[in-house]
Amino acid sequence: MLEELIAERKKKLEAIQRAGIDPYPAAVPRTVSAAEVAANFDAWSSAGKEVSLVGRIMAVRSQGQIAFVDVRDESGKIQVVLNAKTTENCQFWLDNLDRGDFASFTGSLFRTQKGEMSIAATRIVLASKSLRPLPTEWYGVEDEELRFRERYVELALKPEVRELFRKKSVFWKTIREFLLAENFLEVETGVLEAVPGGAEAEPFVTHHNTLDTDFYLRISLELPLKRLIVGGYEKVFELGRIFRNEGIDREHLQDYTQLEFYWAYHDYRDLMKLTRRLYQATIEKVTGGLTTSFQGQALDWSGDWPEVDYCTAFREKNNGLDPLAAIPADLERRAKELGLAIEPGLGRNRLIDLIYKKTVRPTLIQPCFLIDPPVVVSPLAKRSLKNPEVAERVQIVAGGTELSNGFTELNDPLDQRARFEEQMKLREAGDKEAQMLDEDFLHALEYGMPPTTGFGMSERLFSVLMDQPIRECVFFPLMKPKG
Repeated sequence: MLEELIAERKKKLEAIQRAGIDPYPAAVPRTVSAAEVAANFDAWSSAGKEVSLVGRIMAVRSQGQIAFVDVRDESGKIQVVLNAKTTENCQFWLDNLDRGDFASFTGSLFRTQKGEMSIAATRIVLASKSLRPLPTEWYGVEDEELRFRERYVELALKPEVRELFRKKSVFWKTIREFLLAENFLEVETGVLEAVPGGAEAEPFVTHHNTLDTDFYLRISLELPLKRLIVGGYEKVFELGRIFRNEGIDREHLQDYTQLEFYWAYHDYRDLMKLTRRLYQATIEKVTGGLTTSFQGQALDWSGDWPEVDYCTAFREKNNGLDPLAAIPADLERRAKELGLAIEPGLGRNRLIDLIYKKTVRPTLIQPCFLIDPPVVVSPLAKRSLKNPEVAERVQIVAGGTELSNGFTELNDPLDQRARFEEQMKLREAGDKEAQMLDEDFLHALEYGMPPTTGFGMSERLFSVLMDQPIRECVFFPLMKPKG
């Protein structure tokens, strides 16, 4: 059936070409958008203004000598009326235009008997002939794999999906403008790294032919930005793509956009004040308010947010098990009680994190600051002066999911080396996500890095605000090739 429809459209393409018409011209007449027509309709129609509108044909309804055509551009939809008496080559176009074609319609504005704003077309110029029919709009494309593979079809059919991605543009624009207004400097750092660092994640590997060397795609923006703090900058941020070779689920992507900023001479207490303002400004701009819905629960982002002590919450949800004192056997026993799969070679850090994600995180629904986790799960954060067993680290958590990560950054090169070495032991024991020892970064720290706080967040926040799985919030999520 599909092959027959395509064959029929190719016949129409040949007819158009035989008539000496270019079915794919470089330019066509366009003076207005659909939104501009709607906004100025009364004034322009009264003045007899002629307009040229270009868009995709979404429907054609013929009624004898007259046809009604729904035409959609990025800004909206307008009805175009074709009349055998006044539209040039009207019957030719009715015979050869299809739903999905792009065309330019030139004419004056009027209202139909039903009061619908319309263009009375006198001239049609084909902009692009569609050879593959769009799915019917009332059915659409509902199969997830097909929708992701052919996202362009969904975008063509569903204005609400295009609107979601417009909001995503507003999301990142608001964040960028907020930080620039706070006098942060936007920078760019390299995607390929000799040693990946700044996060616990398995990297992708690629090969540089000229240098005949394997490199990693970055898993974080952190370490290059800290090098800039060493170099004398005091407030820097980057919005950049990062890559993690991990699983696919509602919250995780393999390549995604991340924000990280670093702020010298401040700590995680200062960070909490700034990031709450950043979140609230962004959420209000994107959603129009400070209350959003996520998986059936209302999230209130207004006002001050409570602080939740990591270790206290951990003990409360795990029968008094203390993450600071528990030995691996205790943690493994608790993990098994929870039905968690335990891979060989997991250290205390990974066991604590698994148990936390099972027992504590799902209970944190309203926005809060989760603070002071064990140092063992925070290899890049400064130790607390009050308790050296915990780190000055803060995560923004809402809806039972982590939405950011921030530290008072570790700037003691000897402590950092010791933590890297501990991470390397975990890698050697089989933990592919443990961090690698980065000698160049340690070299930089030995020159001295001032007291600094740092923060990172990804587009996961946007997916929570939209109450959508994160794969719904990227244009073309990575998929296994067909065949």
